[in-house]
Amino acid sequence: MKYIEKLLTYLLRDNRLFPGRGLKQKLYNMIFGAETFTGKAFDIILMASILTSVLFTIFESMMMSDSLLRLILYYSEWFFIVFFTFEYIARIYCSPKPKEYILSFFGIIDLLSILPFYTLFFFNGAHYLSVLRIFRLIRVFRVFKLFSYLEEGNLILLALSKSMRKILVFFMFVLVMVIAMGTVMFAVEGGVPGTQFTNIPHSIYWAIVTVTTVGYGDMAPVTSVGRFIASFVMLFGYAIIAVPTGIVSANIADTNRMHRHKKEKHNICPKCHRYCGDDPEAKFCKFCGTKFEDS
Repeated sequence: MKYIEKLLTYLLRDNRLFPGRGLKQKLYNMIFGAETFTGKAFDIILMASILTSVLFTIFESMMMSDSLLRLILYYSEWFFIVFFTFEYIARIYCSPKPKEYILSFFGIIDLLSILPFYTLFFFNGAHYLSVLRIFRLIRVFRVFKLFSYLEEGNLILLALSKSMRKILVFFMFVLVMVIAMGTVMFAVEGGVPGTQFTNIPHSIYWAIVTVTTVGYGDMAPVTSVGRFIASFVMLFGYAIIAVPTGIVSANIADTNRMHRHKKEKHNICPKCHRYCGDDPEAKFCKFCGTKFEDS
């Protein structure tokens, strides 16, 4: 470990490219600091490596087992996994609060991006799950300062969280309905010779596929009563498919309205009563110069 630290200290000795005192500070500014030149360069190289490794994994799954290109892609994955492993260890090493980073959203995503490759020794084909590292590209919002998009994403997440209870109630209702419909269909079709509705779980599977309008076509009723019930289930599926969309859309509209009202209320001048723009960080009225904090 000491030799590695000495080597890194020697490589990062240029204070103009790698500002900071000590190895940890230099690594922190490069890995976590998106404002510095080396920090931006590191993030861009990291995102390019993530995207390249994901594409290589996809291409590898398309190649024949005896293909030379498949072998090249497989060993290229070793290069990327070593790079991402050292990068993950470096993040823990230079982080002021390592435990907080490990348990954070990005820390968990970083770990999951390298974990599938090491489980390859226990589960065949598990390294294909390394495409999960595509989630690490979320850092593009931080690198290119696309925080307005993150704000919109937070509004959608807030609307989804508000809709969760209603959606859970709706899901429980649909679950009860598909169980009931599957049981009724088994009672109707179960005694027919050569039936595909051989038991209640298979019948429930058919009800779920039908209600969700997927319609694989692998199971179909043959009796008149069964077809009548199937028609009802199909119409029921079309009737309920828009319910969760309506719930989420209504909450998104309410969240946007509350967010806009909050910004407008904050930026109403207490003296001239004019709206001063959408900037939530504004401290003074741009028309009369009144300080907002005075209100």
